[in-house]
Amino acid sequence: MNILVCIKQVPDTKIIKVNPKTNTLDRSSAPTILNPYDAHAVEEAVRLRKEHGGKIIVLSMGPPQARLAIRKCIEIGADEGYLISDRRFAGADTLATSYALFKAIEKLKEEEGIELVLCGKHAIDGDTGQTGPGIARRMGIPPLTNVIKVEEVDLDKKLMKVRRKIENGYELIQTSLPCLLTIEKEMNEVSYSPLPNMMRAARYEPIVWTVDDLNDVDIKQLGLKGSPTIVGKMWPPEKSSGAEMIEGSTKEQVEKLLSVTYEKRELFGVKGGEKS
Repeated sequence: MNILVCIKQVPDTKIIKVNPKTNTLDRSSAPTILNPYDAHAVEEAVRLRKEHGGKIIVLSMGPPQARLAIRKCIEIGADEGYLISDRRFAGADTLATSYALFKAIEKLKEEEGIELVLCGKHAIDGDTGQTGPGIARRMGIPPLTNVIKVEEVDLDKKLMKVRRKIENGYELIQTSLPCLLTIEKEMNEVSYSPLPNMMRAARYEPIVWTVDDLNDVDIKQLGLKGSPTIVGKMWPPEKSSGAEMIEGSTKEQVEKLLSVTYEKRELFGVKGGEKS
C-alpha cells in the first residue's frame, strides 16, 4: 500500500512573535520545525507499511529550507520526499495550498500510485484544518478527519475502518480506498529514530519540483492570486506581569495583602469574613 503524507515546515509557535505593522506572523523570529501533527501522520504511515508493505512518500510545499522538515520525515522512516517550491506558490492560503498539493499528488499518482493520503489534523501556525479536506475534495476521495486509530485495512476489498474523535467520544467509520485521513496526536507516539535512519536523513536530498514541473496548472489558483482569504488584523493577547510588589514595613505589607485579598473576594462574589 503506497502512502503519501502531506507535511509542512512551521515556525515554533512557542517562540514566534507577531509583526505589529503587518499583523502577520514574524516567521524570522522563531526556529522552524516539522509540524507536530504531521510527525504523527508519518509515524502512522510507518506502522501501516510494516503491516501491509508498500512505500511512504512525503510531500511538502514551501521554501527551499523546507528540505529540513522532509529530512526529519526520512529520519522517522519515510522512503522518499518531494518538495514543491516556487515563488509563484508564495502567499497561498489553504485553498491555494490544497490546489498546489493536489496537482503534485496527481503527478505522483501517475508515477507511483497512491492508495492512502495522510495529513496532520492541522498546522500549528494556521490551525485551520482545511488543507487536508481540500485536497480530498479535489481528488474526489473520502476525507476522514480527527482520526485516532486505524482499526482495520482490507486491501483486497479496498476498505478501511477507522476510529475518529468526536466531541463526546469517538465513532467507527468504514470507508473505501483510496481515502484521506487527518491524524490526531492520540494516534501514536513518535518513536526514536534508529541510527541508520538518522544517517540516511542527514544526507538525503528531496526531489524538488517547480510549477513548471506540474501538469495542467492554472496559475490563477496559485499563491496570492488564488487566495481569497484576507487577514484584516491579528494580534496576540495583552500580557500582564500578574505580580505586584508590596512595599513598606512588615505590618504595612500584611495590611495591604489582607486588603487586596478582601477586594478580590468581593470582586468574585465570595461572601463571608471581615477585614480586621
